[in-house]
Amino acid sequence: MMTSVDTELIRVLADPLRLQIVTLLSRETLCTTHLVEETGAKQTNLSNHLKVLREAGVVETEPCGRYIYYRLRPDVIAQLAGQFADLAQTARATVEANVKRSCP
Repeated sequence: MMTSVDTELIRVLADPLRLQIVTLLSRETLCTTHLVEETGAKQTNLSNHLKVLREAGVVETEPCGRYIYYRLRPDVIAQLAGQFADLAQTARATVEANVKRSCP
């Protein structure tokens, strides 16, 4: 079984600020103002990171008056977690079967 992990999503989540944003959004839906307060990031920097997360499908937006709220899409995170679980299962089976390629 060949397992593939979504490398683009890994790249998106590898940034420390984006990972912090995702962690915060896992707990509650927040607007940009809340995220600026929680992360200490500048609003323009935060907006750029939110755009990357939105384009990757990790977060979705909800307009509320003059504010935009962001919420995590748990299905995307669950899919990535499933890919890692499959990878771990493949690795376990490889270790148990003592699979190794012989040297030339």
